[in-house]
Amino acid sequence: MPDSAPATVPLPGPVLIAAFGGWNDAGTAATAAVLHMREVWGGELIHSVDPEDYYDFQVARPTLGRAGVSGHALDWPGTTVTRSTLPSSGQDIFLIEGTEPSMRWRSYCAELIAVARERGVQTIIVLGAMLADVPHTRPLPIAVHSYDEDLTNRLELDRSDYEGPVGITSVLQDIADAIGLDALAVWAAVPHYVAQTPAPSATIGLLNKLEDLVGEPIELGQLVDDARAWRRGVDEMLEDDQPVAEYVQQLESLKDTTDSPEASGDAIAAEFEKFLRKRGGGTGAKGSTDEG
Repeated sequence: MPDSAPATVPLPGPVLIAAFGGWNDAGTAATAAVLHMREVWGGELIHSVDPEDYYDFQVARPTLGRAGVSGHALDWPGTTVTRSTLPSSGQDIFLIEGTEPSMRWRSYCAELIAVARERGVQTIIVLGAMLADVPHTRPLPIAVHSYDEDLTNRLELDRSDYEGPVGITSVLQDIADAIGLDALAVWAAVPHYVAQTPAPSATIGLLNKLEDLVGEPIELGQLVDDARAWRRGVDEMLEDDQPVAEYVQQLESLKDTTDSPEASGDAIAAEFEKFLRKRGGGTGAKGSTDEG
């Protein structure tokens, strides 16, 4: 937990925060952030999306689990909206967690937006996580952007230059922006060479940024130990994979150069050229990138 409450950015409330499992959720970092906030703050279920309307069950299959001593239960893919109360301000905050739908995205987003407007939501924050060429040994980058120029200027956000395929987070953000809600996206970068495992360090990065945006401290609890264990596990993996270990060292060098006060475009280019020469003209393992 931070030593003191973070400075509040002027985001109109109530606020809704949404994350969706699937394409937008590398290392399950985004959905883990929403589930963590729900656990810390508690929550009341206020809406469930009917999965029959939006999911292809051959793509997102239900799972069978146990219920009670000898019973069983099916867990269907879907989406829930819960209402929590911020401990410091007493303001309502709404949390959406679900699986990216298979079809009818505009109708799906319209249903969620209708729930938000009924509850007086003024700001929507979508969370995402993407695979990227970043080292696990450094703080993972967190990017925040908005389609609204006034909001971008007011919060001094970086402008996103991404062009290409998008996920449900971008569609929800776009629709919210079009009807006049403050809408922004918070994205975490996840090292692509450990994409198959949960990434608690990325979840912590998202939560730390949300503290600033919402103006409410968020207890991290077990996540801190999980992040330490995650890093130790990756370190141990690299001990048995020298090529990837060397690649990570190059990422560290590039990251440190970029973050240094004397960093410049020429310095970054020189580091990258050195990396290419060492790898014989190829970049080795590359991460797939998402929108951000």
